Amino acid sequence: MPELPEVESARAVIERSGLRRTIADVDDADTWVCRPHTPGEIKDALVGRTLTRANRRGKSIWCDTSDDGPALGIHLGMSGRIHISKPDREDDEGGDYVGTGRRRQARATKPEWDRFTLVFEDGGSLRLFDKRRLGRVRLDPDIDALGPDAAEVRAPDLRALLGRSHTAVKARLLDQHAIAGVGNLLADEALWQAAVDPRKPADELTAEEATTLARTLRTSIRRALKNGGVHTGEIIKHRKRGDHCPRCGAEMQRATVGGRTTWFCSAEQ
Repeated sequence: MPELPEVESARAVIERSGLRRTIADVDDADTWVCRPHTPGEIKDALVGRTLTRANRRGKSIWCDTSDDGPALGIHLGMSGRIHISKPDREDDEGGDYVGTGRRRQARATKPEWDRFTLVFEDGGSLRLFDKRRLGRVRLDPDIDALGPDAAEVRAPDLRALLGRSHTAVKARLLDQHAIAGVGNLLADEALWQAAVDPRKPADELTAEEATTLARTLRTSIRRALKNGGVHTGEIIKHRKRGDHCPRCGAEMQRATVGGRTTWFCSAEQ
């Protein structure tokens, strides 16, 4: 699913191509994606306004609107992407990694998977494309329920967050109320980079381990942002049976941690 780097790419698309354009119409008819709002409720709140700022914490995006209007919250779910069009220009898009070639073409030819649309006065639009229908759009989302953004958390704060829980360190990283933005792949990458066993209780990490993990988490996020997503992490392609750690050559090991499939080096972690 989209993790922090992919969601940041979607936020950047909105910032780059969606701000300061008057909203002329809204398709909010999908009652599942737009729950708890009824059809027309989001439209009535947004028509005539503009998006003035695109914000993100963890995996959640929210946009401020003009004239003290409500915030527009967008969550990409498992496979959502944001597409923004402008007259006489190619779409600007970001979000879940979809690959290239046939897979990308198949995704682009399914307009029924556009779950929510803002139509701009200039003729362009902003669309939430979501094949699995697991995204979410709502007004004034509760951002305060999320923990600090994983891209910004510093070593002392991460040590404190880990020290308050006896659950496995990977499960703690995946808890969006503790640290917002870390998903399964990003957690495996950061823990491998830090040589920390994902099954180790979070409150048993040494100060040195927690500090190293804070550094590798930020580094892994920066690299993913630069390279196009969490799938570009160094350990990700080795997360399979029979493969080996690219650092020491030991066999990769599989476990279930926090309900998620987890891969780690059998020797170094």
